Amino acid sequence: MDYRTVGRPMEILLVEDDLEDAGITIDALRTGHVRCRVSLVRDGDEALEFLHQQHIYARAPRPDLILLDLHLPKRSGREVLEEVKADLSLERIPVVVLTSSTIHEEILRQQDLHVESYLTKPVDLEQFVAVVRSLRRYLLADVILPQ
Repeated sequence: MDYRTVGRPMEILLVEDDLEDAGITIDALRTGHVRCRVSLVRDGDEALEFLHQQHIYARAPRPDLILLDLHLPKRSGREVLEEVKADLSLERIPVVVLTSSTIHEEILRQQDLHVESYLTKPVDLEQFVAVVRSLRRYLLADVILPQ
């Protein structure tokens, strides 16, 4: 494991335009005592600026995990996902898509979006931790998993 990551909280980028859904996700992490720092951006353009450390995000941390809503203003979550997976410096960051229903999740799975997993909103702590644990094979030495 990389010495710079040992003992530090997991960095999570939450890309969600609905503040209520974002609050529920953050509360689930806090309630479950998941050691993490969550950065919230509310549209696709902000997400890409954050990931490329541009403009006001010049000092943004590199996320260990991206929680991505697909229905975003300005630039869709699909467009963000395409850019992340096409960028060699970002492609290894696991992406978990936030969906509004299990039916929607099944449709997204059929579209083969090249994401590591899906979570149905509102995010449930047990579901979130189970997804993160299932990502172990994708999470390499620079990622810190919640306990």
